[in-house]
Amino acid sequence: MGPQLGGPAWSTVAFSNRPCVDRHEFEKTKEADMATGTIKKVVADRGFGFITAEDGKDYFFHRDGLERSLDFDRLVGGEKVSFEIESSPRGPRAAKVQAA
Repeated sequence: MGPQLGGPAWSTVAFSNRPCVDRHEFEKTKEADMATGTIKKVVADRGFGFITAEDGKDYFFHRDGLERSLDFDRLVGGEKVSFEIESSPRGPRAAKVQAA
């Protein structure tokens, strides 16, 4: 018969092979992976636009890639945003776009 839950055998088990990540460190890493830029152009009738990142590259975004902090119908260009870069069949694009 094996050890019972709550017994001394279970209280000494260590999971040293699992990295312990502090929630705040995770959030910093998450933020560090975000790029920043400015909405360059919005094609409202087709539901997409382009962002110029701080590194000078332009990234396509679709209205479905916007977070709740941005309303696609109110974008006119010039808004500062942060976003993640993801790959797509047509090349890199902006995802999880949010107000900076």
